[in-house]
Amino acid sequence: MSTHSRRGITRWPEAVEEHYLQVGVWEEQTIQSFIREAAGRVPDKEAYCDASNNVRFTYRELVEHADHAAAGFLRLGLVPDDRVILALPNGWRFVLVLLGCLRAGIIPVMALPAHRHHELSAIGEKAEARAIFCADESRGFDYQELAGELKESVPGLEWAFIAGDAHAPNISLDDLLLHEKASLDEVAQLDERETGGTDPALFLLSGGTTGVPKIITRTHNDYVYNIKACAEVAGLSEESVYLATMPVAHNFPLGCPGILGALFVGARAVTLGSPAPEKAFPVIDAEKVTITAAVPAVAQRWIEYEEDNATGLLSSLEVLQVGGSRMPDTLSARVGPVLGCTLQQVFGMAEGLINMTRLDDPAEIITTTQGRPVSEYDEIRIVDESFQDVAVGQRGEILTRGPYTPQGYYASPEANEKSFQPGGWYHPGDVVELGPGGNLIVHGRNKDIINRGGEKISAEEIESLVYQLSQVKLAAVVAMPDTDYGERICLYAVVGEGQTLTLEEVREHLLNIGVAGFKLPERLVLSDGLPMTKIGKVDKKELRNDIAARLEAEQ
Repeated sequence: MSTHSRRGITRWPEAVEEHYLQVGVWEEQTIQSFIREAAGRVPDKEAYCDASNNVRFTYRELVEHADHAAAGFLRLGLVPDDRVILALPNGWRFVLVLLGCLRAGIIPVMALPAHRHHELSAIGEKAEARAIFCADESRGFDYQELAGELKESVPGLEWAFIAGDAHAPNISLDDLLLHEKASLDEVAQLDERETGGTDPALFLLSGGTTGVPKIITRTHNDYVYNIKACAEVAGLSEESVYLATMPVAHNFPLGCPGILGALFVGARAVTLGSPAPEKAFPVIDAEKVTITAAVPAVAQRWIEYEEDNATGLLSSLEVLQVGGSRMPDTLSARVGPVLGCTLQQVFGMAEGLINMTRLDDPAEIITTTQGRPVSEYDEIRIVDESFQDVAVGQRGEILTRGPYTPQGYYASPEANEKSFQPGGWYHPGDVVELGPGGNLIVHGRNKDIINRGGEKISAEEIESLVYQLSQVKLAAVVAMPDTDYGERICLYAVVGEGQTLTLEEVREHLLNIGVAGFKLPERLVLSDGLPMTKIGKVDKKELRNDIAARLEAEQ
């Protein structure tokens, strides 16, 4: 077994865990056990389609490939409880690696292909990762070179599994997934090693107010319940076809209910590498997709594309889930009439709590609220700055706890002190109000976070990196409103006397130090000084008002 202990993982209080087990919320079964049960029911049914590459697997093939992958990983020297960085794009390799890791008891860290050295080195070191799974090259970026750099900088990172043309000493992921076979003895050993429900299943990543993403431990017990509760509210059945166009490393398309929810119920999961309507719509038509998920910016593009082109390609689509950020009510009202499907608004977080409108809710609820908890065991409070409960209908910050909301970030005591209140209440910083029927209405965030099309970006992180530029004397990063992404990144800066700074210089600097592209500022405002609050901090509220006024004046 691995030398890893459970250090860094905050468990639910023992009495709470016992309660969840007694009431049947936690089932002491693993994620892969439910997929294998589905394979037992419908072994010859198609389980998964990689629509970008036309690769398909039946349920029987999917579990066999998971066995082969798991055995291959263990044969090479990985052991149960090892952590590995999974940074693959949507596709069959991602699915087989994920299922292989779950089968072997190896814990995947769900990174994004957009992450670069800055994020992956910190994530890898924090998680004590022993391997990375990534592409060889994509969109002109050399991932093999990045993998080599990470092996030099991250202690304990030994292997790089490369999808595509692997260069020594890297390992060909394709060879392992397609040509390695598990022996009967190895399969028997995998069965014997089956992990427990309270064991970590995977590490999700969180956006945050400070630095690189925080690591969220999701156990088999809590994530199974997360998936099953979401699948029920989303109406998944064996007849469903779920399409994931968002990066599947995100909690939303992974387990809310996501591709895992589809595999739990014996449905069909489809992945695609792009949400662009000209690519997604033909796939929806060809694969008879019944449910998919999108962020508001993508939903808007789909609505506009269908209005302009009248494709008629969405006749099979029954449900469009929209989440990641607040969808404008005026846009929500256009989903049904234009796309011909039911909108399901989703407000949730990788740290746990998921809220959804119900498919049979009145249109007014569906178009004007962000839903209510998927579980009767979810607990919610809406509080003021002193953490006192506000009256119904008043705005406040949400606190939550429940059977799939972990009690702390992985190995992050400082973050836990900021984000978790006494009693295990998670404090994400979202401002909400309790609307009709217990449905929540989301009004944004209090924390210093920019929500760019569902990607959460820390203003403080970008500011700290901008300060590496010698000419920058004062910097402040704020969100600016945007019709496509909801928010984009605006940088206010004060430079030294006689010095200059351009947006191109800032972006080039951040790219050179390995920052993900979606974190790059998209506007620079140079100023002689920045407004300050009474306690001497940059007044970001005034800056947000300023950039909004500038944008309005430019229209």
